[in-house]
Amino acid sequence: MRLEVLDTIENPSRILAGGEEELLAIQETEKDKFLVVIYSELNNDGFIITAFLTRRIKSLNRRKQIWPK
Repeated sequence: MRLEVLDTIENPSRILAGGEEELLAIQETEKDKFLVVIYSELNNDGFIITAFLTRRIKSLNRRKQIWPK
């Protein structure tokens, strides 16, 4: 799912704050199924920490939404 992960970072439906300085990019892949990509940005560069599929979006909705505001 390499291309889907990169697309989620480039075109997320929303971005949430992580526990530290990481960000969570979220994109719906199917009805009620979401791809979550956890990544970090440092000095105009970034790297992917991990990515996973989930249907449990309620736990993510508790996090602070960074984009769109």
